[in-house]
Amino acid sequence: MTGDITTLDVDAVVNAANSSLLGGGGVDGAIHRAAGPQLVAECRTLHGCETGQAKITAGYELVARHVIHTVGPVWRGGHDGEPGLLRSCYDRCFELAAEHALASIAFPAISTGIYGFPPELAAPIAISAAAKALAERDALARVDLVCFDESTTRLFVAAGAAL
Repeated sequence: MTGDITTLDVDAVVNAANSSLLGGGGVDGAIHRAAGPQLVAECRTLHGCETGQAKITAGYELVARHVIHTVGPVWRGGHDGEPGLLRSCYDRCFELAAEHALASIAFPAISTGIYGFPPELAAPIAISAAAKALAERDALARVDLVCFDESTTRLFVAAGAAL
């Protein structure tokens, strides 16, 4: 779907964060602005996050009860392990969702903005990770993939249809 991830009523929204977890541009900045200053205060206590990993915080002023912060890879042509790191982002977010008994989670199109990961390559990774998590995790009832524009949404829909 195309939309504003900050307005969704889900157990957790995923933040496509930078490694500091202290806010930035794109969806990261939007989530931090919508959640309020308490989010950055909690993120300071987490001491950053490595690429391909994820950490969870409260959602504060968001409708979502939690934010799962994950650091996607910067696209460097696909030869530096970027696809595996992106898959790790999704997998680690689903692991945190399971650890915290979350039933619904919304993802942005991780790394496809300023990090330059081609959306046509990111979409199948996201779709397959979501399908696997939904099939394997009984508590997980809903996964939303929220894209920032219609062209990215079309790529994600096509990747879903190809499964």
